[in-house]
Amino acid sequence: MSGQLWPGLLAHAWTALDPDTDPAETTGLPAGLGVLWVSGPSGQLPSRLPAEDTAIACTGAALLAAAVLATQRGEASGSRGSPAARLDRGHVAAAFRSEAHLRVNGEPAGPGFAPLSRFWRTADGWVRTHGNYPWHRSALVRALRCADDQESAAAALAGLGAREAEEAVVSAGGVAAAVRREADWRAEPAGRAVASARLVEGASAPGASPRVRTAGARPASGVRVLDLTRVIAGPVATRYLGALGADVLRLDPPDRPELPLHAYDGLLGKRSALVDFGTAGGLVRLHELLSGADVLVHGYRPQALARFGLTPHALAERHPGLVVVSLSAWGSGGPWGKRRGFDSIVQAATGIAMAESGDGERPGVLPCQLLDHGTGYLCAAAALRGLARQSVHGGTVFRELSLARTAHWLLGMAETAGRDPATGAAEPAAVPGDRAGPGTGASLPWLTTLHGAGGLVTTVRPPGQFDGEPLSWPHTLTRYGGDQAAWAAG
Repeated sequence: MSGQLWPGLLAHAWTALDPDTDPAETTGLPAGLGVLWVSGPSGQLPSRLPAEDTAIACTGAALLAAAVLATQRGEASGSRGSPAARLDRGHVAAAFRSEAHLRVNGEPAGPGFAPLSRFWRTADGWVRTHGNYPWHRSALVRALRCADDQESAAAALAGLGAREAEEAVVSAGGVAAAVRREADWRAEPAGRAVASARLVEGASAPGASPRVRTAGARPASGVRVLDLTRVIAGPVATRYLGALGADVLRLDPPDRPELPLHAYDGLLGKRSALVDFGTAGGLVRLHELLSGADVLVHGYRPQALARFGLTPHALAERHPGLVVVSLSAWGSGGPWGKRRGFDSIVQAATGIAMAESGDGERPGVLPCQLLDHGTGYLCAAAALRGLARQSVHGGTVFRELSLARTAHWLLGMAETAGRDPATGAAEPAAVPGDRAGPGTGASLPWLTTLHGAGGLVTTVRPPGQFDGEPLSWPHTLTRYGGDQAAWAAG
């Protein structure tokens, strides 16, 4: 089965990856490229929304972007002139639930959600909170004026309206969102701002010469990627670039340690160092690394990097020729542009939670962190397409994606895929299995074991094949913060 089974999804994603070009000139898949083949039975990510096909489209876009870059660099094999790209539905589903499958010495590396990260009943509806990180949990408890336990939080939230609770937590520096229906979200200023944005925003600043790279063993061989991301979406993007051959260096602040689960799952295919940009020495080191980088991927909220002299204008002036991919929860426009957010929070606010509701009253969830993983693969695709563009046209390339815009895309696809126009409810997928998707046993063909500082780490291999050769993680799993803040030799 080829990727042409999803012309609306895959072609739309592909067109969105090059916002510098008139969409009329980039509709459809790239001419002359080997077709994307997708195998395996459907029903791997059961959902009332088109979750599985969205996952295939996002991953497929990244794989095709890698194939285009490989062809451009002269790495294509065979008589077709471009590598054949392949995906398996079961493998993609496992990759989109990679954090659930990860094991360290046979044991989970940590819970996916902390006790205070959940849906809560309020006086007039529901609210979703996020307290995985200690600083967000402290802000939540402070805003609610309650003890740090579920019973106290539940009692405090029961006396508040959902919007009231949202505002109180956000004002305190925490993360929360009232559960909305899609129509309500789209009617609000924040929702209208998200709807007016493209799936991938971006522009190019002139002034830098094209960077011509010689062919390597893999599509992104020799490409240096500076990774300033955490949690899931950004690390998914950069680890996939690592699987495609890039030298990926992740930097984290020393005073904000990563959660154990994500310290493993988010470091696949890359190295890890701790750098405090707030110090003079740390800022100098950051700019030294940027001077040697080809790609910068960051998950800072819009404008947050300005204090380090990393505005788009400053980057184009000081580090011309970069491909800069920015990731945020809500995008840079609208009243929520500087607001914190995570996949679960965006699901709640945009109407996805209610679209996934089993009874129309209690909010539900997608079968995976689809917004995180899907946006992550789109970020990887945007970086790869940016590299291809820069090597021809030069300049400094900027791309911007957000979880909320991916949510808007997902909901928009549901409009043409069985959604009841009268109620706004999507028809449940006619597939077997529970809402959590297949269990670990079903994904065994896609698992691999790496040697890490803490022992044996079992995880999902990167999805995709080129000309029958499966992708793999390129080296032993590094220890979080255990590497030098320097590019690899060679």
